[in-house]
Amino acid sequence: MAKSPPSPSDAIHRRAEELDALDAILPFDRRDQLAALLTDDDVATLKHLASEGMGENTLRALASDLGYLEAWCRLATGAPLPWPAQESLLLKFVAHHLWDPAKRAEDPAHGMPAEVEAGLRAERLLRADGPHAPGTVRRRLTTWSILTRWRGLTGAFGAPSLKSALRLAVRASARPRQRKSRKAVTGDVLARLLETCASDRLVDVRDRALFLTAFASGGRRRSEVAALRVEDLVDEEPVRADPADKTSPALPCLSIHLGRTKTTTSDDSEHVLLIGRPVTALKHWLEEATINEGPVFRRIDQWGNVDRRALTPQSVNLILKRRCQQAGLDPALFSAHGLRSGYLTEAANRGVSLPEAMQQSLHKSVTQAASYYNNAERKNGRAARLIV
Repeated sequence: MAKSPPSPSDAIHRRAEELDALDAILPFDRRDQLAALLTDDDVATLKHLASEGMGENTLRALASDLGYLEAWCRLATGAPLPWPAQESLLLKFVAHHLWDPAKRAEDPAHGMPAEVEAGLRAERLLRADGPHAPGTVRRRLTTWSILTRWRGLTGAFGAPSLKSALRLAVRASARPRQRKSRKAVTGDVLARLLETCASDRLVDVRDRALFLTAFASGGRRRSEVAALRVEDLVDEEPVRADPADKTSPALPCLSIHLGRTKTTTSDDSEHVLLIGRPVTALKHWLEEATINEGPVFRRIDQWGNVDRRALTPQSVNLILKRRCQQAGLDPALFSAHGLRSGYLTEAANRGVSLPEAMQQSLHKSVTQAASYYNNAERKNGRAARLIV
């Protein structure tokens, strides 16, 4: 008697079990969704990339983008994502995501078709009301290109028609660029956040250490904060509060070894210093939570029990927004990236040189880091004060 072919639900369940091997990278609550969106070949590719040592954050982003691309392609064409993709499909992707709002008002068929949009919203994959951010579209095309190459194939991602379509579509969509955090978490904002976690409750001890560590270590990315481990912390000799004054008080100092980050390679050995109050707050948290190894910042349940698993990057963002609300600030204006932009803004306001600040923040782009300094210098300079 011949065996019946496996049902779609059996295939999804099998892919979900295979994705369990990536549970340290892919959020568990998205495992079943990704299992339904991805193909067997997609899952095999992700597992291969993980075994090759690709960074966790990069792999997480690739999986998320791949799931979106598969869902969009099925809704837009009725078929799975082809490898390699035809040039016409790449152009369709651009047309569906970057469109002219004025033209859409006149012609509802302009841009993403209504049934495709409805399908993506039903899958909770689409939240934007207007055209996508150009950066998001470019990133997903880059993901598509990377995964195509990993399959040993070549695509039409360098085609002149695609470059031209992107350039024209970005101009037509007229979407203003938005910062990752509309407002920076500068020193005054940080002080208000710390006021909300001034008690000795364990969750307050954790959040106080999290904010001080993330800010003082150069405005660390939320992924870096979530990935921080006790093994990454190295005690250093105490340093003087004022290096030029040998009689100034000694302050505790430790170095944080970051390993692979967004802008480093596996061969890099980047580290930053933490000095003074942030060191004290961090060690107090580790002592109170009895954490001697593994993740530094962890989830705390409603009964005050500390989990063994690390906070997720999204949790770091939600903690900051919750504290903003408690401090009387608008959570919609702030995100965890505000700690990064806030560090550089505060450094500029206090007269710290750009190279010195970049040594701590580990920004690779002078142009990007200098933008925060330019804004501070304009506000503190005389050019805008000719008539006051």
